[in-house]
Amino acid sequence: MAQSKQDVKSLDVFGVGNALLDILAFVEDDFLITHELARGGMTLMDAHKQGILLQELENSALKLRCGGSAANTMIAIAQSGGSGYFAGKVGADTNGEFYHQDMIAAGVEFGVEAAATDSGPTGTCLVLTTPDAERTMCTNLGVAIALSKTDIDFEQLKSCKYVYIEGYLWDSPDAKEACLEILEYAKANGVKVALTFSDLFLVDRHGAELKRLSAEYADVIFCNADEVRRLCGETDLEACARQMAELAPRVFVTNSGEGCILVENKTITPVPGFPVKPIDTVGAGDAFAGGVLYGLTNGLSAEKAARWGNYLGSEVVQVRGPRLSESYRDRLESVVGG
Repeated sequence: MAQSKQDVKSLDVFGVGNALLDILAFVEDDFLITHELARGGMTLMDAHKQGILLQELENSALKLRCGGSAANTMIAIAQSGGSGYFAGKVGADTNGEFYHQDMIAAGVEFGVEAAATDSGPTGTCLVLTTPDAERTMCTNLGVAIALSKTDIDFEQLKSCKYVYIEGYLWDSPDAKEACLEILEYAKANGVKVALTFSDLFLVDRHGAELKRLSAEYADVIFCNADEVRRLCGETDLEACARQMAELAPRVFVTNSGEGCILVENKTITPVPGFPVKPIDTVGAGDAFAGGVLYGLTNGLSAEKAARWGNYLGSEVVQVRGPRLSESYRDRLESVVGG
């Protein structure tokens, strides 16, 4: 049956996540040791503690980028030639205005109203990259955690083929409530659901709920090898993949430079990566998800979408920061084939 005009989806992906201004810095290992930071992880901290770290880095070359996991994924979709809308909360401050303009310039629609001035600052994430390309994140969520269901443009959501929700939102009661309403709305209005587990600590905190929600709502799940091993209680990645096959029709498990495992309708397919020498691993998983979601919403098979995701992930680890700075649309055919 042909779709009615009301059912035609005009945008590819509706992304939902913490809107965080990324502050990028290169540091030596001693910096992490001195400040007792969890290497390779994400540490939540207040503005005061983050300010102490920034003060020590005042003579370093810092770069600013609009970010947050889902935001980086939305930008990767746009750089692939796709379209999308991002829902995330920023403050009525200079950082919030920078964030808004940077997202628009990247080709992503961004329409959430800024929080009131007295509500707090725009969230920031200090991304520390060590010489081995590992990234350690120090995050002050600011008003990002104030994202609520009143911020969600459900008409925009209805116009999208997919909604993409980052796991970090499960740490905020208001954002979590918004996500649960989004999941119900998407299910009722023919919008496919993609969930990402985001981080190992979220699997530790919310694994059971993420499993339940995945089984009930997800069309696509994104996770990495460490997360899926923890969630499934298995060390063998293929055994984990078989478990994940029970949760969603499509699961993408990234495994660093080896590429990813695609689980589609309970069939397991390794999709090789692109060998490169990384200088900064931040944003690799986000770029991968963006490449996959672009592919799934623009006619690629799941395997070709995974290959495109692997390619974008391999490209982003060769630059400083969590995202690429240009369109990659003209490389698509040479990477995945016609």
